[in-house]
Order: sequence, then structure tokens, then C-alpha cells
Amino acid sequence: MSEIVKISVNGEELEAPKGGLLIDTLLDEKIHIPHFCYHQALGKDGNCRMCMVEIEGQKRPQIACDTPIKDGMIVRTKGENIEKVRRDILELELINHPIDCPTCDQAGECKLQDYYMQSGFYESRVNVDSKNNARKRVDLGANVMLDQERCVLCTRCVRFCSDITGTNELGVINRADHSVIGTFPGRPLSNPYAMNVVDLCPVGALTSKDFRFKQRVWFLETFDAICKGCSKGCNIHVDHRKEKYKDDNIFRFRPKVNNKVNGHFICDEGRLSYHDENKNRFNTPIVDSKESSLENSLASMFKLLATNDNVLFVVSPNLSCEELQNVNALAKMTNANITGYSPNYIDNSFGDDYLKNNDRSANRAAFKEYQISEQEDEFNSKLAQANLVLIFDNNYFDDNLSLLENKKVISCFSHNCLTIGKSDVAIPVSSFYEKSGTYINCDGIKQKVVSKMNKENPALSITSLLEELKSMVEKGNI
Repeated sequence: MSEIVKISVNGEELEAPKGGLLIDTLLDEKIHIPHFCYHQALGKDGNCRMCMVEIEGQKRPQIACDTPIKDGMIVRTKGENIEKVRRDILELELINHPIDCPTCDQAGECKLQDYYMQSGFYESRVNVDSKNNARKRVDLGANVMLDQERCVLCTRCVRFCSDITGTNELGVINRADHSVIGTFPGRPLSNPYAMNVVDLCPVGALTSKDFRFKQRVWFLETFDAICKGCSKGCNIHVDHRKEKYKDDNIFRFRPKVNNKVNGHFICDEGRLSYHDENKNRFNTPIVDSKESSLENSLASMFKLLATNDNVLFVVSPNLSCEELQNVNALAKMTNANITGYSPNYIDNSFGDDYLKNNDRSANRAAFKEYQISEQEDEFNSKLAQANLVLIFDNNYFDDNLSLLENKKVISCFSHNCLTIGKSDVAIPVSSFYEKSGTYINCDGIKQKVVSKMNKENPALSITSLLEELKSMVEKGNI
């Protein structure tokens, strides 16, 4: 463990690890320090020079991203002199940059825009005709679009492809003020994590083709969640909006920093999985192949539970810990068996040695905690004995519908699937990002999700449905 020393920043005494980078302490302490090229996941590069600070005893300003911390160091990030130095550096960044924030897709979350507004560079000293013009709308591949004239050459994207993915698709082309980011001939941007360069870009140079010009970011609301794309449980920001006369919809996922789980990044497939939330939704309850009301479907569900002795609950590894706990409680009350058999969530072609896991479910680790078996032989034995099968969001039967022949079936799904058509009673439930709950990832880390979706007609959550059933069971004395 690093030795902790004391330093002074703007007259305030702070504790910091000896030898650590000064910029890390400033960022951790929420002390404003402009920067473009530095990123905590990529390390120092020192090319933008925006993080200049004054250090007592030094003849000239130093960049905080390449300054190791020493005991007793006295640092100033504010003051007329150092702010003028940073202002001059920023003016150099803006020489060839178009000041067209209203038409830029990055407006509202652009660091250059923030620094520009703070510095007040409302008039350029460079004639428009003498500016260098670079290419616009360069398709790099992998859902990433490049606007070269907006680039500040921080090289975060280049370093990501060289240091993190090791694929080296991006590089700096040409020299001096004609330098631009680009791909090598015949090497489009193509790796499973490529869209992270959009988050890394501090300006509007790299944008997502999927999100580009879909929404203004200041209209979006955000809550924190986990990606359900695999059992890694990467932390994400869910950006959503309820537009006038429309329902609340998710518009994008962004990675949320969690150094114990996913660090700063997520895979592209997980990032784009929000599309699955918004389409193919199951909305209307079905009883005996006809659309019905929620009250009637719940009554029919209770009747089937009350009139069948051999009942099997089949649960999904995407259910939250709270839902699994409630399923267990109902199974105990009704003397039903329970299984978590779900081999269809295993995809051996998906995983890698970074963030992607072959188990494409969010909470399989909870099966062990709640003593839910997922053994095939036990599943086959219990299914053969069952007269009634109650399926909670597990789509294993979509490819095995014949297993449900001659059985009564109740299913609870958020999205349409083939199993619904085979069900005597089917009830729509809230989707993964419309409900709150706790999940355990493949490393045994518990993570809590609190949904803030605001649907016009919210579906019943599985937890609420189970509470309704338990109440009916208690009154009905099954």
C-alpha cells in the first residue's frame, strides 16, 4: 500500500498516495481541472496540456497528469496566471474547431464546450477562411462515426484500441495541424468493445451511429443499473425519456465506472441490448387463447394452482433475488417443485477473457443461494410428474414446446415468445429494466438496481404478482 502524504491544493490540506499522479487526487477530490487526453483507465499521455497547475518551487506550470505527488507539495489550480496559461492552450485547441455547438450531437456533454463557455471565447481571432477543414461523417465501422474537424487529438480512442482491446485499428494520420484520427487501409474499426471510444471522446468527434441525433441529452433522465447481457453484470447508466404523448423509452446504455466489476467499459452487444427492451412487448393477458383482463387472468391462474396437485415452477436466471425468494415462498405454500434449468442461456461463442461471459443471464449465481436446482435429470423427472407448469420468464420451452404437451401451462413473460402461445394462462410482467431488485454476478458480487422507468401503463412485476397469488392462496387454503 502506498504511503499517504499531505499536500496543499488551493490552500486546502489533502491526503494523497505518495508517487501517485496529481490529477487522480484532484479528480477524486472533485477539484475542477480541465483535461482532454488523460483518462483514468488509459493513463497519462500529456499531449493536450490542459491540466496545467502551479506548483510552489517550480519555475513554470506543470501538467497534473504527469506530476507525481510528493509530501508537502503546494498546488494551485486557480489564479490569474495559471488560468491564463490554460486559456491560451484552449485557444490553440479552438483554432480549427467549428463553434457549432447547437448542431453538434455532443452538445450538453462536451468538455470542450464547457471549457469554451467558461473561458468566453465567443469571437475567434482566426479568419474562418484560413482554418483547416477536415472530413465530416467518416464511417469508421462498428457503429462509430467520426467528424475529423471536431477532433482535439487527445488520442484516447487510439490508446483504447492499442492498450485495452489490442486491435490497433485507429491511428494519427498526417502531421502538424493537418493531423487527424483515422483507420488504417482495409482495417475498419471492428472489435467487440469498439463503441467505448464514443464515451472516451471528450468532444463531438466520435459519435454513435445508433444514438446520433436521436435525442438531446438534456431531455434524458438517467438511472443506474446493470447489463443483463451476461453474468458479468457490468454497471451501466440507463438513459430514458418519456416524450409528450409517448411512453417512457430507453434511448441508450452507457458504462458506469465500477472497478470491481467492469472498470470503465462495456461490450458493444450489451450496450445495444436496450433495443430488446423497447420492442416485441407482451402487453395483454391471455386466458384459453383469448385476450383477457388482469383480474380474470389472475383468477384463472389461482384456479389452476388450486385444482392441480403436481405443480412445477420453472424460473429464469434473470429473475432478481427478491423474485426468486418470493417464488420459493409460493412454492412452499403450494407444495410445488421448483427448477432453474436454463441451458439456453449458455452461449459458448460469446465469452472472452475480458468482460464477456458465456452465461448470458444476470443472476444464475442466486440459484445456489436460494437452493434452486438447475440439474437436467432433476428437471426431467419433475417435469414428467407435473400436471401444471408455471413458467417465470424462462424461454427454454420455446425450442422444446413438445415437452408441454398434455400439461396445463401458466407463463409470465415481459416479451412475446412461443411459450405464450402454448399457455392456458399468460400474464405480462415488467421487463428487466422496469423493476428493482438485487442480482449476483459471476464473481459473487451483489448489485442493487432501482428502476426509475415511468411507463404509461406499467405491467405487473413478478414480485407483485406473487404477492397477489400468495394472498389468494392464504384465503383459498390450497
